[in-house]
Formats: sequence, C-alpha cells, structure tokens
Amino acid sequence: MRAWVPAFLVVVLQGCAGPQGNVSGDVQVWHTVTIAFDGPESSETAEPNPFTDYRLDVTFTGPGGDFVVPGFFAADGRSAETSADSGSTWLVRFSPNAEGSWRYRASFRAGPGVAVADDPAAGQPAALDGASGEFVVEGSDKQPPDFRSRGRLEYVGERYPRFAGDGTYFLKGGADSPENLLAYVDFDGTRDHDAESGRREAFLHRFEPHIQDWREGDPTWQDGKGKGLIGGLNYLASERVNSIYFLPNNVEGDGDDTWPWVDRTAFDRFDVSKLEQWEIVFSHADRLGILLHVVTAETENDHLLDDGDLGPHRKLYYRELVARFAHHPALIWNLGEENTNSTEQRKAHASALHRLDPYDHPVVMHTHATVERHEQHYAPLLGFEDFEGASMQIRDDPVVHSALIEWMRRSREAGRPWIVAFDEQRTGRDGVAPDSEDDSRHDERRDHLWATLMAGSWGIEWYFGYMYPHNDLNLEDFRSRSQIWSMTRHALEFFHEHLPFQEMTPDDQLAPDGGTFVLAKPGEIYAVYIPSGGSARLDLEHTEGEFKVSWFNPADGGDLAEGVAVSGPGMVRLGPAPGDTAQDWVALVRLAKD
Repeated sequence: MRAWVPAFLVVVLQGCAGPQGNVSGDVQVWHTVTIAFDGPESSETAEPNPFTDYRLDVTFTGPGGDFVVPGFFAADGRSAETSADSGSTWLVRFSPNAEGSWRYRASFRAGPGVAVADDPAAGQPAALDGASGEFVVEGSDKQPPDFRSRGRLEYVGERYPRFAGDGTYFLKGGADSPENLLAYVDFDGTRDHDAESGRREAFLHRFEPHIQDWREGDPTWQDGKGKGLIGGLNYLASERVNSIYFLPNNVEGDGDDTWPWVDRTAFDRFDVSKLEQWEIVFSHADRLGILLHVVTAETENDHLLDDGDLGPHRKLYYRELVARFAHHPALIWNLGEENTNSTEQRKAHASALHRLDPYDHPVVMHTHATVERHEQHYAPLLGFEDFEGASMQIRDDPVVHSALIEWMRRSREAGRPWIVAFDEQRTGRDGVAPDSEDDSRHDERRDHLWATLMAGSWGIEWYFGYMYPHNDLNLEDFRSRSQIWSMTRHALEFFHEHLPFQEMTPDDQLAPDGGTFVLAKPGEIYAVYIPSGGSARLDLEHTEGEFKVSWFNPADGGDLAEGVAVSGPGMVRLGPAPGDTAQDWVALVRLAKD
C-alpha cells in the first residue's frame, strides 16, 4: 500500500450531519433512485485515490427493510456525455422494493485503503458523512417486458428464479455471444490490446447492421453514439431474447479489449465515463426485459487480480461493479467463464459479492465442458450458502439433458437447490452455426433447447463458435442466428402459456421410447417431447380419468393442434402428430375437466 497523503482534499467532520443529497430518477418501486452528493473534488488519477481512499455507503430504511448500498465517485455527474474524469459528484443508486416513505443516511469515510477495509469504522468521517434525507416511493408505471414492472429477480431456493414484484418465474433464452459485447467502439477508452500488440488485426464492435433497429427516443450519448449496440438490443428483444452474457474484464483473455479501468492493468483506477456509458446500455436492457449476465472473469484472467485470492484489487473490482450496477432488477453474477480458481477462492469470491450486494443477486459459475471438470469444480460448492447455481458448458450433445438433471438433483439433495442453465454448447470452435450453415436446426432443438427446458432447467444461452462468421468475438449481426432466436421464442412461449413448469419435474421413465423427454405434474399435466416421429407411449401410472392430447410444433410454434383422447391408468399411445412425423413434436397431455 502506498503512503497516505495527509493533506485531505476534504473537510474532516466531528460528528456533525452533512447536507442532503439531490434525489433524482423515477422514484418508484423497483426503479432506480439516484442520490447525488457534493463531496471532495477528485479525479481518476488523483491522490488520495477516490476509488480506494474514500468509501461512500448509504443506508436506506423504509417499508421494505434496511439496505446498505455502496456509492461511487462520479466525476462531474455527467461523464457519459462529457467524458469528464474529475469533479466533486458522488452517487448512490438504490432500487426500492416497496412503496412508501424511505429515509437515507450517508457514511463517508477517508483513509488509505478504506474502500476495501473489512472494518466499517475504518478511516475517518469526512466531507458528506451524515448527509441524510427522505423521499416517497410510488408504484411503478411500467408494463412488461420492462423488468421494473415485475420486480427484482431473486433466488428463492427453487430451480427457477422468481420476480419479487409479480411472483412470476423466469425462463432464460439468451445470447451467450459475443462475450466481449462491451468491446464497443462508442465506449470511452475502449481499444483492442491484441491488435496493439500485433497479434491480430484491430477489431472493435460497431454493430452497424443494427443501426437500423435504433428507434427515435432510444438512448444515445455524445451526439448520437451508441445506436449500433442499442439497436442490437432492440433486435434481440423483438425476438424475445431475454438475457445477454458479457465480460466486464477480459484482460489477457480471448479478446483483451474490455476492462473497467482507465488502463488494462490500472486495477485501482476506474474509467468513470466508460462505466456510465455501460450504464446507459444496461438500463435500456432493463426496459426491454433483457437480463444482465455479468461474467466477472474468464479462464485466462481469473488469477489476474491478487493471484486469484480475495485481495484488495478483487475486493475493489467487485465493489465498483456492485455500486454501479447492482440496482438493475434482473442481474446474475458469474464468478468466471471456464473458471480455474480453487474451491476456497471461489467461496471467498461468492461471499464477497453477497456481502457487497444489498439485493442478493444470484451468484453462479461457468466451467469447462467435461464431466470430470464438472465434478471437480461444482461438487465442492454443493450446499454452500453463498452460491446459487451452475452456468454449464457441455461438449457432448447426448449428455446435456442428463447432466442438467444430475446437478439439479445433487444440489437439491445437498439442501440448497441450484438454478442450473446450459450456457455454452459443444466446443469453442463450433458452438451454434449461423443460419446459412444449418437451415433445419433440428439438432439444436433436440439436443440443446428442448433437452434443457425439459430437464427443468431455468434456461439456455447460445454460444457462437470460432469456425464461423459472427462468432464469440466478432459478432456484428445478431440476425445471423435468427432461426435460433425464433425457435427459442416458440419454446418459451409454449412453457409460459401452457405449463405450470415450476410445479413440474422431469420424469423420462414415463415414456419408454428412446430419446423422449417428459416433464410432469403427475395425474394432471404432462409435456412429452418426441425427437423424431409423431407418436410415443406415456405411462399414466395409477391415474384414472380421461386426458386430452394436444400437439405443439417446436420448429414453427403457433397454436396447439388437437389430438386424440386417452384414458388412464396404464400405458397409452399418443399420436399421431398432425404433420410431418419425421420432425420433432411436443405432446401436451392434460387431465380433462368436467
């Protein structure tokens, strides 16, 4: 730790209350309430360091409980537009969970390394310490798909996360690529280090094919910047894609073009304007109903900060991510892509995120593709109180369905059921091809999409391999996989419109024909995925009564087609399907109501 500079740029207080902050934003439940404080003048490169040597925490007290929310240095408070790196504005962003009157009180401490100190009394009170005020929160005026109308997405000890506002469960159908989504030319301070090092031709995302998808009234910054990425999110939302996977730090990784700092190895100096521009994009994702899957590291750099330990640089990195972005209602923290940290390090990282995050967003981890790696990396985390799920990469198509079921079963038996998702397909080379390479998508539907959802998993994100154009590093046009988005949309619509999926469990033994998947609420409703051919057998066990069979076309979506009626108990034959029996079909079997 460097020597402390004794000449404060702040006024040290003796217990007196500071002024009120300036409250702005939509002061509504689940929205972002921003409070700006006039604090010490500083800059990204100043001493004392505004990121390490000051700590702003704001306690909010109201009808929804108490929340201690970390704040941050915000330069002039408008840096997304001005690119300012200095100023006296300090911000906190709060997402209230209840209507009514809320009070806040700021703690502002100064001292060497106080931002990452474990002791809440570390340092000395300074400047705006004690600033307080109150505000009244009203109900949200938003409607779905805007997440602010649904509340915070929470881990609730079940296979599916649930929105705290409307109580609905979330099924994920998202984009795993490009992982370097934030390597975007319109963000301040963003550059391609690999190109600067001569390892490849320079590339940053422009998303020019999606400028046409930007709409009047959508956000931009600095006189029209951002239209390509904002338009890309608009296109994904139009296809009902509801999550994006991205790295805020890929230093030394595959892209080496994304980091939150003023330079790629200046681990205690953050690029304020860049992060504010990220915030514009993330807020637009909220409005569109797109979850933020924040992958905090990748395999090449998961030991970059403090040699993989929970040291001062990693603590600061997590603190800044939480302070600036945890207010978003649908967000998942991922410990790392293909993570190679030790079990002790992973547990320390997960616990650190939960200590910092006032909203307890779920913490998951992605790992390598083999069964051996799954066992090595996930098994020691079973039952751990600060870890909520697996973000799985699976190489071999035939094991996807069984692997997801296995980890959900094992986590349930360990006393802490995980949310388990399938977030990377096959090998890094192939993943999912563009539409131009595969016009049927039968294999992806069978082996990936329906294998995942029929396992009782909370969802899938699609990875695009390096052997194809528009891949995990250089994707510019999300329309290159339009068939993937449409078939995913069809599947999620079927689940939401026709199944009480949160009450159903996978039970493939009820269908003895090979390759058939069954999701069941026994005696009431069954979904039967038939990978090829329009008929299958289903064991209605000991259930008496008449069941109605309807058919769903997973390739084309649309309305259900009526089929035969069958009666239990015992084995019954479903079918035939109302169309091409060479393709995959879903039979929906429901107990007939009088």
